Amino acid sequence: MQPLVSDGRQATRRYQMREKMLSIGDDFWIENGAGQRVFKVDNKKLRLRETFILEDPSGHEIAKIQKKALSVRDKMKIEFDDREATVHKALIGIRDRYKVEIDGADDLTAHGNFVDHEYEVESDGQRVATISKKWFRVRETYGVEIDGAIDDALVLAITVCIDALAGIRD
Repeated sequence: MQPLVSDGRQATRRYQMREKMLSIGDDFWIENGAGQRVFKVDNKKLRLRETFILEDPSGHEIAKIQKKALSVRDKMKIEFDDREATVHKALIGIRDRYKVEIDGADDLTAHGNFVDHEYEVESDGQRVATISKKWFRVRETYGVEIDGAIDDALVLAITVCIDALAGIRD
């Protein structure tokens, strides 16, 4: 397996996401730390399987996020850069954890309080992202802070998956 996080460190990046969508099929923007709209999440709620499309500001698809059909436990698949990642609840102990299996890269884990948006994403025990409400005063908004050289769009797509699997994006 190839490590997902390289040794070439990048500055920490922060994004702002909406906690809840207002109605069925509602889209929303993800803003960077400067308040610029950098990604759009297109909610395709009316499809047979729950589907989200992560787009750049020009409308080009960056990642397709879709609930897996006919699965014993809830899973979501992310298609990005000719690769796939699968996000599912880990069956470890009584605490909530999510596991992210990425084709050709090390797995990620997410742990913490998902409903309140206070959790971390790790690669091989190293934190790669922190999700928290404490950085923003705007109601129904939370932040995603990404550390190091990991694909921002992938981490944001994982966050959308966890929201959907935890029942937050209904």
